[in-house]
Amino acid sequence: MGRDNLQDKFAIAAALQDIGTLLELKGGDSRFKARAYQRGARSVAGLSVDVGKLVEQDRLTSIAGIGNALASQIKELYLTGSSSVLKNLRQEFPPGIIELSGVPGLTISKIRTLHEALGITSLSELKAAAETGKVRKVKGFGVRTEQKLVEAIANHQTRANTDKRVHIHHAQHVGEQILNYLRTGEGLQVASVAGSLRRWKETVENIRVVASTNQPSGLIKHFLRFPLIVQVQHQSANTCTVLLADGTRASVIAVRPGQYLLTLLFETGSEAHLNRLRQLSKARNLSLNNRNVGSQQRGGKPARTKRPTKRSPDIRSEADVYRYLDLQYVPPELREDEGEIEAALAKQLPEDLVTLDDIQGMVHCHTTYSDGKHTIEEMARAAEAMGMKYLTITDHSPTAFYAGGVSPDRLRRQWDEIDEVQEKVRVRLLKGTESDIVASGALDYPDSILEQFDVIVASIHSRYKMDSQKMTERLLIAMRQPVFKIWGHALGRLIQRRPPFECDVERVLDAISESRAAIEINGDPYRLDMEPRWIREARKRKIRFVISVDAHSTGALNNVKYGVGIARRGWVGKGEVLNTLGVKAFLKAVRPVSSFYSTSVASPPSGP
Repeated sequence: MGRDNLQDKFAIAAALQDIGTLLELKGGDSRFKARAYQRGARSVAGLSVDVGKLVEQDRLTSIAGIGNALASQIKELYLTGSSSVLKNLRQEFPPGIIELSGVPGLTISKIRTLHEALGITSLSELKAAAETGKVRKVKGFGVRTEQKLVEAIANHQTRANTDKRVHIHHAQHVGEQILNYLRTGEGLQVASVAGSLRRWKETVENIRVVASTNQPSGLIKHFLRFPLIVQVQHQSANTCTVLLADGTRASVIAVRPGQYLLTLLFETGSEAHLNRLRQLSKARNLSLNNRNVGSQQRGGKPARTKRPTKRSPDIRSEADVYRYLDLQYVPPELREDEGEIEAALAKQLPEDLVTLDDIQGMVHCHTTYSDGKHTIEEMARAAEAMGMKYLTITDHSPTAFYAGGVSPDRLRRQWDEIDEVQEKVRVRLLKGTESDIVASGALDYPDSILEQFDVIVASIHSRYKMDSQKMTERLLIAMRQPVFKIWGHALGRLIQRRPPFECDVERVLDAISESRAAIEINGDPYRLDMEPRWIREARKRKIRFVISVDAHSTGALNNVKYGVGIARRGWVGKGEVLNTLGVKAFLKAVRPVSSFYSTSVASPPSGP
């Protein structure tokens, strides 16, 4: 193993991933150990510090997900380049077990038999043997089994080549690993993620990376040594598409510096947006495609490049492309052909899209008083370390008993603790609740308590399967409550697990526009609710937003960036987001009881 520390961490992560896979194949109690090694692999690959220093300073266990056993293996891998655990596991299985075990119907015993009889150690060798009739001659197989194997291999490869969507937070993590690895190669000038990841889509099919270098083929060869690659699905001189150990698909497009900006633009997409740009460029006799020689079509094969037949503009930034087409610059998050071209032609795109730096306060945070992992003080110090001006403590209300909903008696204790912690930190702590919207549309807690909070996030956590009419009425009642409330994770979706519940969203938005309410843009990467299309509908009604973290731990405070990404996809400007305000203005905007009724926050509740 080389001593380049950035490369070391990827090689170590790959070894840990292999250990995890083999333990999973072993089955039984080993599956629990497998998960630990798989988590450890992700943690090591994502390290931003020198793994060698962690080994030398005996600080490996300070990494999240790394215990003593894993630390021992990482140390052994770093110092010797090998792992005794991995070596012993490999001796228990036939060669090629990790790749071959992915074929349905191919058990460990069958893989062992094929290896002993034909020396098969890879999927390509198995495919060749089956297609030439060698497998049928092996004891325990036969013509029919061989035919089934050929079909299974074809289906397996089809599935492997089929786009597998992963959540944005995982895609970003893997994308950063790829960028870090590319930076260890020679000649890289600049690299960026592209595709749907750069557009901040909720899920990503393929992690696309565009790199600028004077040696495209050399950079591709370097990337193909990335230790987490398990299969190369396509390769050319300056492009490749691979499958990684965690099942994600990634493509790297390496181009010369003069081609980089246009390649990045075209690899970012979406295809519908790009088609509109092509139409406009054709009308203006401009050529935009001729420099895009590194581009790949969606199937993974290189796009054919045409000789320039039209005038090629001088492109020094992506903004230049839009300027040449007489368009406002369209940020990546808006490139979906959902009205942005028309708005850019009319110079009506919002020019102040909200950014991460605009956010001044963390909203919608849970602590150990309900289902959070960290205490009020731990959450406060983490928010303060991030430079936040305020933090809302919004634990669940009593009806959410499954999440440790806070009773009035416990709420008094919580408020006392908030006051105590406030004396230790600079970040302003706001007393709030995530109040359930119960089936009737009422908010959890009596009005006498609701009116005493600094902030109310009102959410649905039960009875998701109400019919559309009843759910709509439930929400209308809640949104028309006289107290100011923030509609939390509005439609209750869990990405790839639970669809949004049914309701007449436009009626609810109409009610909110006439009520004392705002809408949360939930940054939890499994929620990212509400969807950009509904955010744009809310904007038409001049409804205000809060970009929240829905954080149940200190680490989840970083969810704010995903909320910002979704807000930008919804065309939301800084001035439309309440938690871009300073603490006094924010408090005034979200205070449940208006200043007409109360000019200050009341004392803690005395009971229901």
